[in-house]
Amino acid sequence: MTINSAVNAMAGFMVMLSLALAHFTGQIDMSHVSWLWLTAVVGANLFQSAFTGFCPAAKIFKAAGLK
Repeated sequence: MTINSAVNAMAGFMVMLSLALAHFTGQIDMSHVSWLWLTAVVGANLFQSAFTGFCPAAKIFKAAGLK
């Protein structure tokens, strides 16, 4: 695992942890459709991309012509 992958894994984990802690302490309610689910998906994607190397945003940017 590279340093960049480790940073992505830690960032994704921290995003998911902060959402879980806020939910379970009653600070936010994720039982309804909310924009917080977007944050959860981004955090999960950061975490999984650190291990698999697959990132949908990178594919989109590459298709758009970015290097």
